Amino acid sequence: MNWPDGGVNAVARRATGGLLQRALHLDGVLLVLLALLSGFGLIVLYSAFGGRIEPVQGHLIRLGIGAAAMVIVAQIPPWQLARIGPGLFVLGVVLLIAVLVAGQLGGGARRWLDLGIVGFQPSELMKLALPILVAWMIARSPLPITLGRSAIVLLIIALPVGLIGAQPDLGTAVLVGAAGASVLFLGGLRWRIITALALLASAAVPLLWQFGMQDYQRERVLTFLDPSREPLGAGYNIIQSQIAIGSGGINGKGWLNGTQAHLEFIPERHTDFVFAVMAEEFGFVGVVSLLALYLAITARGLWIAYEAQDNFSRLLAGGLSLTFFVYCFVNVGMVSGVLPVVGLPLPLLSYGGSAMVTLLTGFGILMSIHTHRRMWSS
Repeated sequence: MNWPDGGVNAVARRATGGLLQRALHLDGVLLVLLALLSGFGLIVLYSAFGGRIEPVQGHLIRLGIGAAAMVIVAQIPPWQLARIGPGLFVLGVVLLIAVLVAGQLGGGARRWLDLGIVGFQPSELMKLALPILVAWMIARSPLPITLGRSAIVLLIIALPVGLIGAQPDLGTAVLVGAAGASVLFLGGLRWRIITALALLASAAVPLLWQFGMQDYQRERVLTFLDPSREPLGAGYNIIQSQIAIGSGGINGKGWLNGTQAHLEFIPERHTDFVFAVMAEEFGFVGVVSLLALYLAITARGLWIAYEAQDNFSRLLAGGLSLTFFVYCFVNVGMVSGVLPVVGLPLPLLSYGGSAMVTLLTGFGILMSIHTHRRMWSS
């Protein structure tokens, strides 16, 4: 028997796609892109840890936990996510308040709750709870969003951002704020309101500098403006990171051959500054390839948003995709000296646990939106 359209291989591909979409509710394209990124992350981390396999195995276990969370969340239809959104947000706010009152103190900050067996970082929950709530609120009324509803949503966004900033955790506060703001922007926030908010934020900078920032946060901003002011102090991280990125050249020094990383000139080389390790060893080619992969994942998420059947799904998918882009942009920007250091890991490359699980859970929501749409339309 002759198979049309590419023969047996084409039929197998269609069968596999159908299994992923209908049985597991996974988007094949997004899954492949995430697998490529995660696999590359394991290679880079192995070098960042100096060829030690034990921490890489720990990262792989956490990656498996995140993948399991992604699959589980992908089974939840979007309309059920909309129902639990308000309750999830209230729970997150309560936990953030609990962190400020009774959280674990470490490095001058309170960011974790001790649950006995494990620690829990409530700000990670808010990365998902806030965009779900904002999408639910905006989708309940006709678009574009009105001025009055925009003001209410902005106040809601400001609540968790303020609580997280008070821990203090500026990086996560920026990301949570971006998650809510992305959904609000996609809801049709008018440009005159955006302009007014930008002017208001600019006018508030002196107050924020004087009363809203910790000493180390002011130091980070000053270091961003002039890293050479303290080359062996606050500016050391950025200077060494830029040296590593620049020394990679076109093709890099080769895997496991990065001198800046292996001679321990790059601090936090397996977490916030892992991009510098990658750039030194894989060069400009590696940087472009990684950024292309990040852009492809973002584009796939935005395509899922475009194909969504209802406003809630469209707003949530678009918001999560734009937040992922901000995540990558801020980390690459701070490591290369374009942005101040705010303490954000590089998605699926940096060593970590809770942030990676939250990120993959967000991709599970994207897959749910896409595959349940297909089931509904069929």
